[in-house]
Amino acid sequence: MKKHILLLLLLGGFYSFGQVPIELYKQFNGRYNHTAIGNTLNILDNSLAGNFCEILSESSAELLLEPNQQVVGAYLYWSGPINADVIIEEQIDNIVSLNGTEIIADDIYTYTLTSNHNYFACFTDVTQIIQGIGNGNYTLTNLDLSFILTSPYFCTSMGWPANQTNYGGWALSIVYEQDNLPYNQVSVFNGFDGVSSLNNYIAIQLTNLNVIDNDGAKIAFLAWEGDENLANGESLFINGNQLSNLPLNPANNAFNGTNSYTNSDELHNMDLDFYSIQNNIAVGDTEALIELRSLQDLVMVNYVVTVLNSQLPDATVVIDDLDVSCDDRDVWVAYTVFNTNSTEYLPESTPLAFYANGVFVGSSATINDIEIGGEEPNSIVLTIPVNIANNFTLTIAVDDVGTGVGEVQETNETNNTTIQQVNLLLNSPIENLTDLEICDEGNNQATFDLTQVEINVPVGATQILYFMSLSEAESLINPIEFPEVYVNTNSIETIFIRVNYPSCYRISNFIIEAINCLTDNISGNNGISPNGDGVNETLVILGITDVFEQHTIKIFNRYGTLIFEGGYKLPWNGKANRGINHTNSLLPVSTYYYVIYLHDNFISEPITGWVYLNY
Repeated sequence: MKKHILLLLLLGGFYSFGQVPIELYKQFNGRYNHTAIGNTLNILDNSLAGNFCEILSESSAELLLEPNQQVVGAYLYWSGPINADVIIEEQIDNIVSLNGTEIIADDIYTYTLTSNHNYFACFTDVTQIIQGIGNGNYTLTNLDLSFILTSPYFCTSMGWPANQTNYGGWALSIVYEQDNLPYNQVSVFNGFDGVSSLNNYIAIQLTNLNVIDNDGAKIAFLAWEGDENLANGESLFINGNQLSNLPLNPANNAFNGTNSYTNSDELHNMDLDFYSIQNNIAVGDTEALIELRSLQDLVMVNYVVTVLNSQLPDATVVIDDLDVSCDDRDVWVAYTVFNTNSTEYLPESTPLAFYANGVFVGSSATINDIEIGGEEPNSIVLTIPVNIANNFTLTIAVDDVGTGVGEVQETNETNNTTIQQVNLLLNSPIENLTDLEICDEGNNQATFDLTQVEINVPVGATQILYFMSLSEAESLINPIEFPEVYVNTNSIETIFIRVNYPSCYRISNFIIEAINCLTDNISGNNGISPNGDGVNETLVILGITDVFEQHTIKIFNRYGTLIFEGGYKLPWNGKANRGINHTNSLLPVSTYYYVIYLHDNFISEPITGWVYLNY
């Protein structure tokens, strides 16, 4: 299946066209290793005489991982010439099939030798597919390179100029995890660059390495079009040291159609090789220089994989405890940073970032180096912004500067966070508390049942208390002892209610008021005896003269003569202060009559009655 590059450029902008340097694609830190399978589409090496022009459209290879080896990364590569007969719309077979599953290239690279000698390589992450299939036979199909059979550029007869660069093939690069492996750093470098008689030298700088111990260090290559019988000035170096792997890969012909994984020398025109480099790389190295030379043979490198023993820390963090206070947006968090699954200490000043609902709200750092298997507890107070919900998710990320980016290379970069739900205990008022009004029982006082307001208190309270002031409610001092029968001191008072919950409290207030009103409980001393014994000395009509403070009272004798006029502060004491007999002497024993004017906005009719004066 083929797609025109012109169409891909318009619709598939993620493809990388052109000669691409070999650069880091992905790293794995932990108990990992690397292997590869693949196969050529060539029947013979294309430098040989005979029927070397034949090219297959499919080939197979077998994957045989051990039971304790689990695939964590799998990458498919395929490559071949580009149909040079169509220079403007060069054709690339960017869609193939692997075991019947259609694979579309994630990335496409091209390499130009001359104006009519162009080559491509495709790359796709097939991790999930390989994890699903596992061990067994893998067959790549639908890679159509049949045009090279008739191409004067890629397949020549003995009478034509020696431009035999007809090749095709595929490779599956696999990173696997195995529990009993040492801690390694597996680095995958992708690109497409090469050497030839026209370009004798390339240098590939491998970066971001971490060499702690060079024991068992190795490097793997996927290269295309290397010829078995062309060894003119061909050599491979790492850090200035020439590599070889006899008998497969002599020092003067490193890329000669071999497969180090199967020990085969018949992987025509492609190389799937690995080399030990434990004597070619030093502890502490962070980079490695690969140099490739050739005076004749065209060799194009597609990937480089390094496996280096790498002692690294593994930072994790847990939340030990947290505390919130009532009506406070500060949260105290106790946490511990661990370095458990590690082979190196976690350095001091490793950053930590704190997030509330994904919003960065604070930072900290480790204080000391944390040894292998060690831990360091610490705590922090976070102030949660008002735009964060009262109920939020707290996330702590170790090795995070507050941007999701870390500073410390670890064996596992995916286990740096911990989360916990937090509920702020903000003291909001209790809604819909009802003010209480009761008829004045005398002298601006009444007996209130304060607990009537509890009907509007949210459920879950462990204790409800009443106070005369806010400060007393906050300090929990001097609660009202009997709120069911509370007698007010002033006609209008503010009562503060404190509702305690298991982890917090809420304080609100309401108003109580003794109001003037006529009730059915009006009673009075229908007789008075102002004789100095302290009983019934003055006229008191309960519910009227002791409630309506603005009232006036008039006393009449049985002839209708006004003999007394008084009020709240001047009750009748059996003497006259009006008429011709007001001598401030006690009046005769008799029945008298009163008229009380309440002077109330809601009660206009006077109150009348009689009283008997005796001694």
